[in-house]
Amino acid sequence: MDLEAKRAEYETMGLDVGDVDPDPIAQVRLWFEEWIAVAPNEPAAVVLATADTDGRPSARTVLMRSFDERGCTMFTSYDSRKGHDLAGNPRGAVLCSWVPILRQVHLRGPVAQVPRVESEAYFATRARGSQLAAWASHQSSVLANRAELEVRFAEAEERFRDARVPCPPYWGGYRLVPEEIELWQGRPSRMHDRLRYERDPAQPSGWRIVRLGP
Repeated sequence: MDLEAKRAEYETMGLDVGDVDPDPIAQVRLWFEEWIAVAPNEPAAVVLATADTDGRPSARTVLMRSFDERGCTMFTSYDSRKGHDLAGNPRGAVLCSWVPILRQVHLRGPVAQVPRVESEAYFATRARGSQLAAWASHQSSVLANRAELEVRFAEAEERFRDARVPCPPYWGGYRLVPEEIELWQGRPSRMHDRLRYERDPAQPSGWRIVRLGP
């Protein structure tokens, strides 16, 4: 397949420092609202990249459940590959790839578990089936076959048949606190716009903005 022949020009209005909010949290929220208006299926889907203690990278799609002044929050199993990566190397990157509107948002920074009470509060809002799945799936572990997973789900159903499904002790939230936030806007001839927010306590907003080469 000749993918090079299928590429298209990126026709957008462009992006300059004067066009964006000095607060990156406000700016990302604005872009996120515009993305939601056109996003198919899962607008909260983002890519989380981690690396283990040997520097071997790994990336996967997760759902960003909140983004505010505290950072970017996601929920998962602490026993998963990303959980093991973050236990030994508690830094990560999140990529919001919004191709239909020719935008990306890239966040980098330290990652830590959220308080247990926050994880339990979020878990309580999940559909019961998703709650049961958290008990049934030993995320990233090897399965003999699909039937093994189905059996575990049935066992979880029986275990909590007449009870509330509690949050598993190995399940909860992670929050990435961005040290850098980059905005990418596609432009014609691959002359894209890239603006990066960097932490700077000397600035009124706490951030400074620099332009990067495409």
